[in-house]
Amino acid sequence: MGRITLDKVRKAFGDIEVIPPLDLTIEDGEFVVFVGPSGCGKSTLLRLIAGLEDVSGGQIRIDREDATNLPPAKRGLAMVFQSYALYPHMSVRKNIAFPMKMAGLPQDEQERRIEAAAKALNLTDYLDRKPGQLSGGQRQRVAIGRAIVREPAAFLFDEPLSNLDAALRVGMRLEISELHKRLATTMIYVTHDQVEAMTMADKIVVLRAGNIEQVGSPLELYNRPRNVFVAGFIGSPKMNLITGAEAAKHNATTIGIRPEHLAISTEGGAWKGEIGVSEHLGSDTFFHVTVEGQVEPLTVRASGEVSLSYGDTVWLTPNEANLHRFDAEGLRIA
Repeated sequence: MGRITLDKVRKAFGDIEVIPPLDLTIEDGEFVVFVGPSGCGKSTLLRLIAGLEDVSGGQIRIDREDATNLPPAKRGLAMVFQSYALYPHMSVRKNIAFPMKMAGLPQDEQERRIEAAAKALNLTDYLDRKPGQLSGGQRQRVAIGRAIVREPAAFLFDEPLSNLDAALRVGMRLEISELHKRLATTMIYVTHDQVEAMTMADKIVVLRAGNIEQVGSPLELYNRPRNVFVAGFIGSPKMNLITGAEAAKHNATTIGIRPEHLAISTEGGAWKGEIGVSEHLGSDTFFHVTVEGQVEPLTVRASGEVSLSYGDTVWLTPNEANLHRFDAEGLRIA
């Protein structure tokens, strides 16, 4: 079981409160992603759950048992960091076995768990190699294997893919998601990359300045952001946020429209603009269009076959059914 409950948990460093009191429940078997900008408190929150930081108030329960003051080793959790932290002089087998050896598990049980983890992570052929003989992705899998053999109540990942190149990140993202499906174990994953959050999570927790802005499934956050912050943070490219007279027409202070819900034309439409930078991605093209009265260019997602050039005059028309309205406090208007 791996149900984790945070009840009015807070963290302060001296007089500076980095995490105001918050409540959060992570159900057994869920893949939960903490996401937010740098400094939002996501890694601190993960460290509080792991026991690597002391809470300043509130209670942490793991499977309904109070774990607030338990040391990390007694919480039944396994953590995977950005750094692989592998022992370079040890083989993959010995690296994976290390936590079991420290716990005094019998040798035959160690071997059983090593073989199972190696099979799950496609490391069987690398067990006798040293970390220096492995790729970055393979070393990360060894670090995950070292966590798996502990058979924890939950896995805690702190930006584990940030040291990998783009291609390896995509591959490892799929591998971790597949691993979660096979193990059916609770996983909490911290990232600043909201594409990772959208593609991996059962549930996303969006943080800002230590506060939880919204909790929900990826599509819930994408389709019904609670406020302007979530609207502008979730989605790649981000939602277009429009103020001024255009928003007032919809009885809102701010309106939001996603790039795929804007039509672009050279023959007329709602908003006149000028093409700036274009990003050609093959199947799609993202046009950044300067529109009078708006501080930032609006981003439009179009077919990769649309042929427009820098400086062209175009018209943008939003799909009214997909407009998001926000009030003066930045909160969603139903």
